[in-house]
Amino acid sequence: MGYTGAIAPALAIASCYLFAPISAESLPALQAELLAFGRERGLQGHTLVAPEGVNGTVAGSADDVAAWRTLLESKFGAIAWKNAVADRRRVFNRWVVRLKPEIVGLKKPEFRPTGRHRHLSPAEWQRTLEQEDVVLVDARNDYEWSVGRFRGAPAPGIEAFHDFPAAVEKAAIPKDKKVLMYCTGGIRCEKAILEMEAQGYQDVWQLEGGILAYLEQFPRRDFEGECFVFDGRIAVGQDLEPSARYELCPHCGYAGDLPIDCACGKTKKICTTCAADERKRSCSKRCANLPKKIAAA
Repeated sequence: MGYTGAIAPALAIASCYLFAPISAESLPALQAELLAFGRERGLQGHTLVAPEGVNGTVAGSADDVAAWRTLLESKFGAIAWKNAVADRRRVFNRWVVRLKPEIVGLKKPEFRPTGRHRHLSPAEWQRTLEQEDVVLVDARNDYEWSVGRFRGAPAPGIEAFHDFPAAVEKAAIPKDKKVLMYCTGGIRCEKAILEMEAQGYQDVWQLEGGILAYLEQFPRRDFEGECFVFDGRIAVGQDLEPSARYELCPHCGYAGDLPIDCACGKTKKICTTCAADERKRSCSKRCANLPKKIAAA
């Protein structure tokens, strides 16, 4: 599923992650193959390859994205994909395949998810929210939470995912509480749940497919706002359509929805944090660093 608005989409988008052991010796060749494949087809996107697996989002024509899916599945078997479309020409600025120690950076490579582990389908998640007393844990960053969150979920209190273990300790959630954990597409929860279990939590469950899977089935229910995504769409709305509210803040790269009139005459949206700095009430870092008289010239 995905955005099905009246405007014909220019790009198909596909994202996936999979935890599967990849030998260190084969990683450079895999990286080179994926890089060449995307370049030949004009794909856009970011893909991470690590000893623990692959994680990425790509955009391109429907045929080229389908070929990408076929390529990965020929190497790793069946993969759960999240598919969307967008009418914007540049969801990503370039095509990148990077080698990393981890495909999601908890900085604990000893945590290697294997198979399904205490997942709740979106329907099971919704039923649990409605019928049981639970604690919600957002495994994302604070700026993602500020764009949209499940009703009643407290701010994560982290700026980067590797801060998650310390945030759990600080939160001091009672060990006997049932915990429901979520993130954008599910990958961070795969490791975050292992961290919580290592800290003594046993009744912890993760939302399978994350917010994106939930919104496919339950738009305008218990998730409020929009879901931040790490590409040119900035965020997606309740029907998974690219955000009409947010733009990329030119100063920090986060979601911005505050319109400002730059001294150069352009109008731009910036985030509320940057708006607190008078110098950053501008359309670009260039204008922010120029005297107002020059910027207006």
